[in-house]
Amino acid sequence: MKKTIITSILAMIIMATVTSCSSVQVVADYDKQVNFDSYKTFAFYKPGIDKAEINDLDKRRILRAIENELVAKGFTKSENPDLLVSIIASSREKIDIYNNYYGGYGAGWGWNPYYYGNYNNVSTSTEGSLYIDLIDAKKKELVWQGQGVGYLNGSKMEQKEERINEFVSKIMAVYPPQVKK
Repeated sequence: MKKTIITSILAMIIMATVTSCSSVQVVADYDKQVNFDSYKTFAFYKPGIDKAEINDLDKRRILRAIENELVAKGFTKSENPDLLVSIIASSREKIDIYNNYYGGYGAGWGWNPYYYGNYNNVSTSTEGSLYIDLIDAKKKELVWQGQGVGYLNGSKMEQKEERINEFVSKIMAVYPPQVKK
């Protein structure tokens, strides 16, 4: 009976952990002196994008997602842009070890007939970071940077594309910055 309850509790904790890892944490930084309303066009900054250390398929997925977000915000892709868009992407393997000790009551020091166990669970996950840089094309200065950090899940193409779209969407949701006056 106790083993079933403990197993159920552990399953609920693991489910909560897995579902909480699906979100993307976003932060942004920007130059407060910039009038973001003046930017209407964009292009991708090839030298910066070429330096991103991810495969070309994922680069194209990210760039497509960024383009879709900017177009939805009213931007136009241009040969003579106001903004240049660059990306930085990285990932790292995380290893989590959970010590699931349970049980142990009875006679005190020494042998315990009611000792249930000590189980270690080891899980690995990949945490990814995506930076989206918006650079003033005339001044060649960074004016806005958004960063998203979250867990990468699955290796299937559909899962990767969905997760990339989620990262980009959440990062671009904080652009343009809401300047407090």
